[in-house]
Amino acid sequence: MRESVQAEVLMSFIVSDELSFRIPVELGYETRDPFAVRMTFHLPGDAPVTWTFGRELLLDGINSATGEGDVRVEPTADEDHLSDVHIRLRVGPDQALFRASAPPLVAFLDRTDKLVPLGQESALGDFDEGLDEALGRILAENAG
Repeated sequence: MRESVQAEVLMSFIVSDELSFRIPVELGYETRDPFAVRMTFHLPGDAPVTWTFGRELLLDGINSATGEGDVRVEPTADEDHLSDVHIRLRVGPDQALFRASAPPLVAFLDRTDKLVPLGQESALGDFDEGLDEALGRILAENAG
């Protein structure tokens, strides 16, 4: 069984109203972390930067503004038409704004849904139990 989905899309990195440039962004999804998607941004002159956030956040943001805190996703036009999507990433006072075409994101999310249908993520195992077990091992190793 396939355990991951990968794609590459071009996004505009919006520096200001007057300046933006296109960068490649790798999209990734793995069954071992079924609730999350990864985006690896390849900015010129910098090491790649990877952000991980909820798959459902990306899906919801294609149609309506969603997200609080570090990640916000929203369509750039009205909700009746599939449009471009803004992805805003924030670290403290700093933020980066990217613009992506919605159809490649939808195609990627469709492929993730074929691998693990939305709402069926928990069927892959008990995530909380696995997390508790891993944290228990880490705490035990650090206590000794």
